[in-house]
This record gives sequence, structure tokens and C-alpha cells, in this order.
Amino acid sequence: MRVFVTGASGWIGSHTVDELLAHGYEVLGLARSEAAAGKLTAKNATVLRGDLDDLDALRRGATEADAVVHLANKHDWADPAASNRAERESVEAIADALAGTAKPFVFASGLAALAQGRPATENDPSPFHGLDSPRGGAENLALSKDVKAIAARFSPTTHGTGDHGFIAYIVAAAKRTGVSGYIGDGSTSWSAVHVTDAARLIRLGLEQAPAGTRLHAVAETVSNREIAEAIGRALDLPVTAIAPEDAEQHFGFIGRFFGLDMSASSEITRAAFGWRPTGPTLVEDIVSGAYKAA
Repeated sequence: MRVFVTGASGWIGSHTVDELLAHGYEVLGLARSEAAAGKLTAKNATVLRGDLDDLDALRRGATEADAVVHLANKHDWADPAASNRAERESVEAIADALAGTAKPFVFASGLAALAQGRPATENDPSPFHGLDSPRGGAENLALSKDVKAIAARFSPTTHGTGDHGFIAYIVAAAKRTGVSGYIGDGSTSWSAVHVTDAARLIRLGLEQAPAGTRLHAVAETVSNREIAEAIGRALDLPVTAIAPEDAEQHFGFIGRFFGLDMSASSEITRAAFGWRPTGPTLVEDIVSGAYKAA
């Protein structure tokens, strides 16, 4: 099977490419730069040059492959509207190219705002619809199409050595301020998953999931105080509470999210597809030094 992967040289994407190649798949990877193309070529993956704004390239990749894994995202925190628009347009272009076929279409989604007062489950529909919503409402858009769409909902931290996502920003704030902070009483929680476990779930979803499946890439739930304490141990810094109204000033843009509860269950995913996370926990990764270079 030939799989078209967007975001193929990115954090989750690069591990997904490794997972697919290790299990005998051919990979056609989208690359927007020579550096990205070189990384894919070195792995014996085929390169398709383009980016999320090149909708023709996305349609071509989907047409030339037997399945699609869409992981690319602009992640432009200075212009979230641009990221939302690009995500919606790219998902729509790929889905339209796959319409009426049995080709699996696994696409990245998120866990934010799915439930209130409890961990979100795979049965919780996304509340986001339309271009102006987070990710451009792409999950609901894809699941409404005549395509074998599978939503891979990733934890707010998909962690590991080399991660430059949310945890890296929180570590950077600790280095900058000289304290490792948590927000309020530190009780709000994030789901977490090691990047290799996330990559394996993508492959399992590609192989087994029926249309309309929502996969939860969730290995554990960690409070923001536990995260701060682990960072404090790793960097030998004091740990302190940050008032919610001071969070963005202390942490930067990530302060908007660190105090939010983004916890979820993966019980349905585990039972349906035999997925069992085996990678290090988030605290283990932090304490072992995975983020010291952040």
C-alpha cells in the first residue's frame, strides 16, 4: 500500500513515516523545502513537493496513493485564522479527491473543548463547525464527506526527545523566568502520549478503522502542577503557582492553553484496535532531559 503523508518531515509525521516504512508500506511524503525532501529521500520515501496552500499537489498526492495521512498544519499562533483556513481547505481538497473510493483518510484533529467537567471520549462530537472555528471545523467537514475519513485526535502534548510543541514552550518560560510555574492550584489536566505510540495508532487506524472513527491518541492524564514539578526537577528550578490572570504574561501565548482542562479517555480506541501505549510517560520524558534544549 502506498500512503500519502502530509507533514511527513514534521514531529508526528516523521515518526509516522518511520512506522509505516517499518511495516512495509510505501510512503509518498509532501515536502515544502529541500531540507524536508532530503530527510524523506534518506528514508527511501518518495517526495512530492508542495505545501498546504498547493491544493493541486494535495489532490495529486491523494489520487496517486492508496491511503492518506494528513498531519500538516501551519500552527501560526500569530495568525490563527490563516491556520484554520489552510486546514479546512486542505482537508476539503483531499476528501474531494478521495470521494467515492475506499481509500482510508486519517487526519489530525484535537481534544480541546470536547467535554466539560469530565474526560472527553471518542463518542463526543467535535463542537467546531465552519471556517472561523478551530482547525476550520475540519473534523466535522471530513466526517460529512463521502470518504473513509478517520479523525486522529491528538493529546495537547505528543511528547518525546526533539519535541518543539507546547511543553517546549513551557520549559522555555521556566528558563526565561527562573521558576517553573503552574496555573492556579495546578489541578487542571492535559492528556499526553509519546510520539511513537501516536505513530503506531495512526498505522492501526489506517489498517483497521471504519469510516467515521474517532481515534484518541491518549496514553495518560497529567495535571499542570505535575508538569511544572517535573520541569522544576529537570532544570533545578523552584516551582510556584502563577495566577490565572498573569498566565499569558508569564508563559507567553501558551499561557492561554496551559490552564485549560484538556483531558480525555482512550478506552474505546484501545478496546477497538488493540492499541497499548508503551512509550515513556510525559514526566519521565521531562525528568530524563528530553526538553533541556527547549
